[in-house]
Amino acid sequence: MALSPQSNEAFFREVDDELRRDQAVALWRRWGIAIVAVVVLALAAFGGWLYWQSHREAKAGEQSITFNKALDELGNRRTEAARPMLEQLAKEGTPGYAALSKFTLADLALQKNDLKAAAARFAEVANDGSAAEPLRNLALIRQTLAEYDSLQPQVVIDRLRPFAVKGNPYFASAAEMTAVAYLRTGRKDLAGRLFGDIAKDETVPASVRQRAVQMAGVLGVDAVAQPEEKKAQ
Repeated sequence: MALSPQSNEAFFREVDDELRRDQAVALWRRWGIAIVAVVVLALAAFGGWLYWQSHREAKAGEQSITFNKALDELGNRRTEAARPMLEQLAKEGTPGYAALSKFTLADLALQKNDLKAAAARFAEVANDGSAAEPLRNLALIRQTLAEYDSLQPQVVIDRLRPFAVKGNPYFASAAEMTAVAYLRTGRKDLAGRLFGDIAKDETVPASVRQRAVQMAGVLGVDAVAQPEEKKAQ
């Protein structure tokens, strides 16, 4: 007996559903264990990531307390009490607190006039790619200052070139060291020009500008801004 169109449609739909069920069963038999394993691994990885995040935040909180305690000790002139905490953070701290601790230890070495130890600590921060760029740049400036007398003038010039330009946050320090390095190489023209730039930059500390005016004058550069120049600024 021939089936009506509606019966045909129902029959084909039933066959199609049965086929899909058979395919699903076959797929599960073949890949079911693997699918479950993937899901379990994904859940385990997500749980591990959440734990790691929580652990990292808790560790950062503990290190924040330790670092602030060390700063309090330094503020109360108890350097030897602060030093072990800073040394521990420098070795085991998260990138941020490790860099800050090394920087602080370098400053303590400078206070004791231990230039070699200070330069080494600053170099660690300057070469640490995980540290914030502004801190790395400042560490490089301080490193150069600590080892200035032992460096060849051209090394100073090349190292500080990116910073010895107007508008750079470290212009004053970098430009002054660079200008002196130019003098040591006999380039009085470049030294005078740079001292003049320092003297005319109102963002530079007054003491540095005053030195720059004097040095520029000795080198034949008029570093005192004229009224017309001030109006133009």
